[in-house]
Amino acid sequence: MAAVKPQSDNRPPVIDADAHVVETEHTWDYLEPGEEKYRPKLFSAADDPRRQYWVVNGKIGGFRLPTMTEKELDSQSKRTGRLVNAAQAAREMDDIALRLQGMDELGIDVQVLHNSLWIESVTDVPEAERALCRSWNRWMADVWAQGAGRLYWTCVVPPFDVEFAREEMRFAHNHGAVALCLRPYEGDLIVTDPEFYPLFEEAVALDMPIAVHIANGSPALTNLLRTRYAVGGGWAPFRVPTVIAAMAVMSSSVTSDFPTLRWGMIEASASWVPWLCHEVQRRTGKPFNAESNPFFGHHLYVTAQVDDDLPYIINAVGENVLLIGTDFGHTDTSSEYDAMMKLQNNTDITESARRKMLSDNPAALYALGDRALAAKSSLVGVREM
Repeated sequence: MAAVKPQSDNRPPVIDADAHVVETEHTWDYLEPGEEKYRPKLFSAADDPRRQYWVVNGKIGGFRLPTMTEKELDSQSKRTGRLVNAAQAAREMDDIALRLQGMDELGIDVQVLHNSLWIESVTDVPEAERALCRSWNRWMADVWAQGAGRLYWTCVVPPFDVEFAREEMRFAHNHGAVALCLRPYEGDLIVTDPEFYPLFEEAVALDMPIAVHIANGSPALTNLLRTRYAVGGGWAPFRVPTVIAAMAVMSSSVTSDFPTLRWGMIEASASWVPWLCHEVQRRTGKPFNAESNPFFGHHLYVTAQVDDDLPYIINAVGENVLLIGTDFGHTDTSSEYDAMMKLQNNTDITESARRKMLSDNPAALYALGDRALAAKSSLVGVREM
C-alpha cells in the first residue's frame, strides 16, 4: 500500500465505520471439537484461479471476492483513482501489526470490522451455521485482543436460533464487538420483522446497534435480483435491499417498539438518502428539514462515499447522520482505502460536517466515544517517530 502522510494529531479520533476482514482457512481454526466437518473449504475456478469459492457442507456458500495480485491491485488503483492496494496479510488479518501500520499511514485511529462471508447466505444447515458463527466471532475476539484498542467488530449470529444468538451477542460484546450484523433480508423476512425482536431486545440491553451491511440472506431474492444483463455486480442483490431496509425502519413500528435502538446502513453509499426522505414525506405528509428528518428521527446512520454529492445530502439530513468508511480489505467499487484522508481535504462541506462524519457520528452509532479517544491518545507521539 502506498504510504499516505498522516494528518496532524490535533484532531478528533478518526473512525473508519466500514472496514473488512477477509476470511481465510485460519478463520475456522476456532471450530470446536466435533465441528470440523463443517469447516469451509476454499476452491478456485479451473478456468480462472482468481475466482474462488467457499464450499460449506458440500455446497458453495457465502461471499468471496476475486483474488488479485499486488500488480493487479496497483493497476486498479491507478485506473480508478481509488487506493485499493494493501498487503494480503493485512487484509486477511494474518499480520495485525501490519494492519495497524496501514491504518497509521491512512490516518485512521479505529476501524470497525465487518465480515465478508455472510454477505450472501452461507448454509442452510443450522448446526453448521452455529459452528461458523461461533468460530468467526472467536477469531474476531482474538483480533480485537491483539489490536491495541483500535480494531472493533460486528458480530454474526444465526438469526433464527434466538438463544444461541443472544449468547453469542453477549460473548461478542465482552470481546470487542460494537454492533450486531444483520442482513437486509434473512430468509423470507425483512430485517425489521418481529421475528427478530428478541435480538433487538438483547442489542438494546447491550447498547449495540444493528449494522445492516450490504448483503442478502435470502438466496431466492439474491437470484431474482441477479440478471444476465450487467447492472454492476452486487448493486441489485445487495445494495438495493439495504435501501429497502432503511425504508422499513422508517415505516414500521420498530422505532416505537425500540426507541433507543440505533441502525447503521453500511456500504450502500448515500446518494439515495434525500430521495428516501422525500418518499417518506410524501407518504406520511410530515415535513422534514436538516434538523428533523426520518433518518435522524429513527436513529439511522448511513455510510457515504467521498464522491457522493455531500453538500446536497447534508442539506437534506443535516450533519448528524452520515459516516465514512474505506471498505478496507475489499477491492470493489466501494473500496477507497484513503477515503478518510480525502474527506479531510474536502472543502465543499463544513469543518463541522467533516468532523462528524469522521468521528462524532461513528462514535455515536457504535458507542465508541471514550474508546476511540483512548486509542488516539495512545498514538500521540508514536506517529511522529
